[in-house]
Amino acid sequence: MITATDTSIAIVGPGAIGTTIAAALHEAGRTPLLCGRSSREALTLLDGDRRVIVPGPVMTDPARLTGTADLVFLAIKATQIEATAPWLASLCGPQTVVCVLQNGVEQVEQVTPHAPPATVVPAVVWFPAQAQSDGAVRLRGDARLSLPDTPAAHVVRDALDQTRCAVEITANFKAEAWRKLMQNAVAGLMALTHRRSGMYTRPDIARLTLAYLHECLAVARAEGAELGDEVPQEILRKFQASAADMSTSILTDREASRPLEWDVRNGVIARRGRIHGIPTPISDVVVPLLAAASDGPG
Repeated sequence: MITATDTSIAIVGPGAIGTTIAAALHEAGRTPLLCGRSSREALTLLDGDRRVIVPGPVMTDPARLTGTADLVFLAIKATQIEATAPWLASLCGPQTVVCVLQNGVEQVEQVTPHAPPATVVPAVVWFPAQAQSDGAVRLRGDARLSLPDTPAAHVVRDALDQTRCAVEITANFKAEAWRKLMQNAVAGLMALTHRRSGMYTRPDIARLTLAYLHECLAVARAEGAELGDEVPQEILRKFQASAADMSTSILTDREASRPLEWDVRNGVIARRGRIHGIPTPISDVVVPLLAAASDGPG
């Protein structure tokens, strides 16, 4: 039997984001317990010419755990939350902090019912990491997380102190979360077109992207996010400055015919817009198309 108390940190979901965090911890001598759907002997992170091997194994049966963890990084898609409930039930105790490395602005509401004894901390992930065909993960930028200014968030910051993953504690977390949501929302256009970041240099796609971002900005501000008028253009420029072959997780899922995170990345804009009486005409077209691409029928 393997106990979670063999290590104070566990990672549920050793995909692209989870592997990056696992590598950061391992390099600092804080190798985490790895929990996932598929058994693997190790994880591999590629960063330029560097290769970081994180020893496993990746555990696949939460029933084999006999204790809780101090800190759990939940690095799974929003579509997989219910499937990870047995892991959270085994890993979480009253003193456990769960850091949700997930898209969207509803992380706490979605995860807390599955980890009632623990304290859930939302995070904004600011680094591009892509799974490779051989199972390794390619990191294509500096790793950084934004967290709210709460006592539990400081537990996360301390765990990642002096690692390759920088942690920013911010009092303006809502603005950071909505900025990332805006970025994720327009990345959904890649899933609909089956194109990568190079498409944002097209004038027609640039105009559509800006219009969509202004729609998202209106909803974000109604939700209390303090974001300036310059944010839509900044996000568009970021896509345009990226490598033309830069992908995104929702496009990767579309190419693999997996369920898409269309609701937490795109549907939320229309849902929150309706609450505030804000028209969302672009969302009203994009969301049904993404939902159909994800869930069918047909």
